[in-house]
Amino acid sequence: MKEFFIIYCIYLVVLSFITFCAYGIDKRKAKKDKRRISEKTLLGLSLLGGALGGLLGMLKFRHKTRLEHWYFTLLNLVGIILHIGLLVYLFTLI
Repeated sequence: MKEFFIIYCIYLVVLSFITFCAYGIDKRKAKKDKRRISEKTLLGLSLLGGALGGLLGMLKFRHKTRLEHWYFTLLNLVGIILHIGLLVYLFTLI
C-alpha cells in the first residue's frame, strides 16, 4: 500500500503541473485571440487530480478569476479537499 501512496502523490504532482501549464496556455491563447482550451478540459484536469495546479494557475495567470467564473474556484477547492482526503485515507492504511 505504501507504493500506491507514493505513486498517487507523484500522479497528483504531475497532473497539477500539467493543469497549471494548461491554464497558462489558455490564458496566452485568450490574449492572442486563438482557439482555446475548453472549460470542460480545464475543469476535468482539476477534478482528476490537478486542482492545486489549477488554482495556482488561476492566481498566477489571473485566468478565470472573474465573478462569472466562480465555479472554477469552487471546483478547484473541492478537488483539493477531495484529493487531500484521499491522501489522508491512504496514509492511514500504511
